[in-house]
Amino acid sequence: MTSGTADPASNGSPHRFLISVAVMSATVLQALDTTIVNVALPHMQGQLGATSDQIGWVLTSYLVASGVFMPLTGYFADRFGQKNFLLVSIFGFVLASALCGISTNLAEIVVFRLMQGVFGAALVPMSQSVMVQTFPQEERGRAMAIWGIGVMVGPILGPTLGGYITEAINWRWTFYINLPVGILSLFLTWRMVPDTPRRERRMDWLGFALIALAVGGLQFVLDRGTQDDWFGSWAIRAAAALSTVGFAGFLYHGITQPRKALFDPHIFRDRNFATASLLLAVFGLGMYGAMVLQPMMLETLLNYPASTTGLVMAPRGIASMIGMILVGKLISRIGPRSLIAFGIILSVIGSHAMTLYNLQVDRWWLVWPIVVQGLGLGMIFVPLSTVAFSTLPREQSAEAAGVYSLMRTIGSSVGISIATTVMTRYTQVAWNQLGGMITVFNPALPAYLKGLNLPAGDPASSAVLAHTLARQSQMLGLVDAFKLISLSFVAMLPMVLLIGKSMHKPDASTLSAAIE
Repeated sequence: MTSGTADPASNGSPHRFLISVAVMSATVLQALDTTIVNVALPHMQGQLGATSDQIGWVLTSYLVASGVFMPLTGYFADRFGQKNFLLVSIFGFVLASALCGISTNLAEIVVFRLMQGVFGAALVPMSQSVMVQTFPQEERGRAMAIWGIGVMVGPILGPTLGGYITEAINWRWTFYINLPVGILSLFLTWRMVPDTPRRERRMDWLGFALIALAVGGLQFVLDRGTQDDWFGSWAIRAAAALSTVGFAGFLYHGITQPRKALFDPHIFRDRNFATASLLLAVFGLGMYGAMVLQPMMLETLLNYPASTTGLVMAPRGIASMIGMILVGKLISRIGPRSLIAFGIILSVIGSHAMTLYNLQVDRWWLVWPIVVQGLGLGMIFVPLSTVAFSTLPREQSAEAAGVYSLMRTIGSSVGISIATTVMTRYTQVAWNQLGGMITVFNPALPAYLKGLNLPAGDPASSAVLAHTLARQSQMLGLVDAFKLISLSFVAMLPMVLLIGKSMHKPDASTLSAAIE
């Protein structure tokens, strides 16, 4: 059972459990690394001698490399077998993590983060593919529930864990933490994960070059756009042009020469896969947009330390797990479409409550919308992943998983970019609007300064007013961004109707057992 090309679905329960542990530990590592470093960036900036603009490349390099190599998952899995490819990916990711931890300057850590992205690109799609192959069709929902916990909880708990590690130990341990878990995953993969038959495939170098241009350019635009004033920067214009050319060329190449294409474009003919991929991309805006904005609000405007910010954010991950458990209890009786719709409604409620935030918000009002939104996210993600693979042939699972994960990556990048841009632009709008009211002719101004024991002509009054104006403006910008996030979830509701009705419903007892 540990090698060869036997059907993984024929494995007994003990083997399925160990296979799940092997691939899910790798999944958690990759998913965790997308957010765990965010909180540590200010600490890394000082020690590595980087500017605030340069330190952003620690995130950008990882995202670009991961996005470029993710579509190659199907090719390498066919060419070398899923077991060998997974072993190389885990080993490379663990090695790159160790090298990131010992980096002494910005150039080193950017190179090693690129290496991390290259090897980590396949971990999530390969784990999804292995889970799909290991569990038979009637237990496909069970597999996606297990997989969903790792993919969802990893990035959600990343800021919490990153904040604690950075304050309690050192930012380098946000990378070193990958070593023991990665070694365990490497050993279990070597011993337990079955191999798949190797297929001779010619590398589509033209397709790879085009998709690298497309995804790399898009990731650069999305990640650097807000800082570089979008199309006011020549670098952003150049990257956008290269991305457009890459996407157009890749689509033409795939349509005219489908047999030579990097991945089979016909997988999008599957209605459920195409619909689930589209929903997942929109889902990324709501999930990752909120995850980026809330820590910013807590630390910048409410002056929470990093560790407290992590604790406030943690209930989202717990609620997501509860949502997945509820899915396991209900999916056989209700069906995925209704569960996804209900999860969207919960996410709308939680996101809308965030639009009521202000600078005097207490912790209860901070936490309960996070919990409701997290519950909804968990109830969306698992049935959505089940829908995506429900009608696809098993032999296409690795290729489809790479494309599906790419859609999640692009959706999250687009979501983060849109959310931060809306916040930045509307903060400026609010600054201009509120600033126009601060005049000597406004009777409220002397009354406000009197309450602070400050005379109107005192220079300290100007400093206090400027500080207050900046905080209030940023809070209004955040509220506008939360409104957009709420609307993105609302936009998902009509898309649910596109999901095909001929869905196989997994057995409730097996699905519940997997996530309890």
